[in-house]
Amino acid sequence: MKLPIIKHLANFIEENDQDYVIEAIETLEALTEVPSLKDEELDVIGELISNMYGAVEVDKMVKDGMSRKEALNAFMGRVLGSIDK
Repeated sequence: MKLPIIKHLANFIEENDQDYVIEAIETLEALTEVPSLKDEELDVIGELISNMYGAVEVDKMVKDGMSRKEALNAFMGRVLGSIDK
């Protein structure tokens, strides 16, 4: 996951609508079922999906009252915390 990408996508959600990102996630998830995809391509799609889910989560935290900076930091803290386990 890359914080600048999550931040950019969170801004996109704020300016537009979360549904665009959800639909993009669903489309990318459907693409992962193509049997001819190489591992590298699946890795890229997976990274995109992860960043998009991250942006959706950050947007949810902002809507629940956190500042964008706090939400981004809290989300990345959770991600890093789960990696350390």
